[in-house]
Amino acid sequence: MSTRAERIEDALRAAYPGAAIRVVDDSDRHAGHAGARPGGETHYNVLVVAEGFAGLTRVARSRAVHALLATEFAGGLHALSLTLRTPEEAARAG
Repeated sequence: MSTRAERIEDALRAAYPGAAIRVVDDSDRHAGHAGARPGGETHYNVLVVAEGFAGLTRVARSRAVHALLATEFAGGLHALSLTLRTPEEAARAG
């Protein structure tokens, strides 16, 4: 059985082939907060650098990723901290 982080990464890789992707389970930092569960797997930091974000606003990028992960949200995912950039934006950000 895969972890939620692995499922998130798999879904992102399928949607954004060739993207640089990093998924970090940040649930331990949110213990006691809304949506936190004793087993974790509720809060994540996600970085995706993909050509597929070109021409999309920050809101459109976020909506696309949230829609992609709808089943995870339905199954207990509570929060994502998203950094969604094109390769050019990532290069400028350093």
